Amino acid sequence: MAADSTVDFGRGIAHPLTISRGGGVLEAADLDKIEQSIRIILGTQHGERAMRPTFGANLASLAFAPNNAATANLARHYVESSLWRWEPRVEVLSVVVGNDVDGGALMITIDYRIKGTHQRQTLVFPFALEPPS
Repeated sequence: MAADSTVDFGRGIAHPLTISRGGGVLEAADLDKIEQSIRIILGTQHGERAMRPTFGANLASLAFAPNNAATANLARHYVESSLWRWEPRVEVLSVVVGNDVDGGALMITIDYRIKGTHQRQTLVFPFALEPPS
């Protein structure tokens, strides 16, 4: 539910696609729709969308990169620039990328503000790096 009933954040098919018990497609709206949109942007590689070849964060290009500070900084740059370009409903306040060396992942924490309501949100997006063999 929206924090301010006068602001429309959008409504659409939920991601991932889910079918209800009645056979209908579940929808997402308001803040859930914005969070799902951010997750779609972060999970999309450049070139995956035929009509928008630069859509997405391009994080998959880091899948085999070493789990170090340089990779974390590059991931932070990818996240900041893609959200600035592709998600106009939010203002990114900070992106912090931590190295989970034992888990072989980058832990991406995004603090953002919804432009329509100035409500602050936080999203944690774990991004798995290929473990060394």
